[in-house]
Parts: sequence; C-alpha cells; structure tokens
Amino acid sequence: MTRRTDLALVAVPFAVSGVIHLVRPEVFERIVPRFLPRHRELVLASGVAELVCAAAVIAPPTRRIGALASAGLLAAVFPANVQMAVDVVGSRRASPAYKAGVVARLPLQWPLIRAALNLARSGRS
Repeated sequence: MTRRTDLALVAVPFAVSGVIHLVRPEVFERIVPRFLPRHRELVLASGVAELVCAAAVIAPPTRRIGALASAGLLAAVFPANVQMAVDVVGSRRASPAYKAGVVARLPLQWPLIRAALNLARSGRS
C-alpha cells in the first residue's frame, strides 16, 4: 500500500469513529467488556484518543508517534470488538447477515494495525 492509502486507512476511520464515540457513546457502551468499570468514561476517552490519533497521523511532525499510538489503540480496543462479536453471535434477535458482518469485522483490525505501523515506519515525510 502507498503512504497515502495507509494515511487514509488510519485517519478517516479514527476521525469518524472518534466523533461517533463522543456524540453517541451509548452505541459503544454495550461492547465494552463487562469486567471493565465505567463504560461511558472509557468510550468517551477512546473517542478522544481516536481523534487525537487521527490528527497526529495527518500532521507530518507527529505522524510517527500518532501512527504508533493508533496501532496501540487498535490493539487496546480489540477486546471490545470481540465482546461485540460474542454478544451478537449469541443473540437470537440478530440476523445471520449481521452476525456474519460482525464476525468478519474482527480480522479487519489487522490491516488497520499494519497500515498504522507502515505509517510509523515512513516517519515524518
């Protein structure tokens, strides 16, 4: 992938998701793993972190650190994505298509992490 593609794969989803986390936190609260406390606060904090990461990867002077932080954040929120998949697959109300989509989404984290790490390697330029 090109640096421009990697930049778009990291910055755009992080910016969009960060805004949604702040505007509609209840959407994400139910996927926070149950063993973690203060779901609303975690959702809001992760939304702010996503926006900071998006801004950092866009600016060349902060791109490397922003990309490393983005990869770390993607790894950190992976348990929430797993929790969502477990909940949806176990739901009688979810359609088979929705269940398949939620499960198929899990491996998509890895190309995003790879894109972030590629950006970190590319440095400032």
